[in-house]
Amino acid sequence: MATPPTHIEKDLDLSNAGRGVWLVKVPKYIANKWEKAPGNIEVGKLKITKNPGQKAAVSLKLSEAVLALKDPDEEDIPKQHRLDVSTVTRQMLGVFSHLSPNTGSESIVPETEKLYMEGRIVQKLECRPYADKCYMKLKLESIKRASVPVRQMQTLERVVQNFKPVSDHKHNIEYAEKKKAEGKKMRDDKDAVLDMLFAAFEKHQYYNIRDLVKITRQPIVYLKEILNEVCNYNLKNPHRNMWELKPEYRHYNKDEKAGDGGNSSTAGKSQDNSDDSS
Repeated sequence: MATPPTHIEKDLDLSNAGRGVWLVKVPKYIANKWEKAPGNIEVGKLKITKNPGQKAAVSLKLSEAVLALKDPDEEDIPKQHRLDVSTVTRQMLGVFSHLSPNTGSESIVPETEKLYMEGRIVQKLECRPYADKCYMKLKLESIKRASVPVRQMQTLERVVQNFKPVSDHKHNIEYAEKKKAEGKKMRDDKDAVLDMLFAAFEKHQYYNIRDLVKITRQPIVYLKEILNEVCNYNLKNPHRNMWELKPEYRHYNKDEKAGDGGNSSTAGKSQDNSDDSS
């Protein structure tokens, strides 16, 4: 049975546990700007206006330094934003920080991992832009980019070698040539085909059609016409779907029939001819 992983116990600094913290959600375009901004510039100003009997109004004004951080083809972003405030009452949310030890330092006393609780979230704020011309233009460009399909059709003005398919593969050409050669097999004289069949049936009593096609190298339709004249087609076991000579075209030696059950036979064009030859 596998043992659960062990976790090293660490001390948690709770000196700031009583401090109230805001959880602010900003649009993606503001977050991207703040990620690009260096740590030595002002990114914006937060203004809190308190009116008696009303909720505090919170607004955010981005700095000119942040607004200047953009690519040549990038759209301008709104400068003024409002923050909708909601109080957290039914949740217990906290903010924690983690300080990792500096392994590269050469201090005599080694640093240890430290965990801090930075405060408890008391309010949630959602940053929203004003619906001015700048924001509407930014939103329009965002919708256009989202509607562009990932895959697009491209018209080719000329033949591109990278997309030109292979006319035919080597194995397909070889197979077609083989089929063409087999299809052009000429019908041999009927007597010559019968001689080949009788010679084959002298070796074995039963054959399937595939073996007879290989032996005679004749078209299968033509071969079946000859087989129907001199052979019987077995429909029952143990020699199902196999051909054997008709009785009038075969005879067995008594010793062979007694010794091997009649698997060897002597065949001829007719029984009278076979008797004369014997």
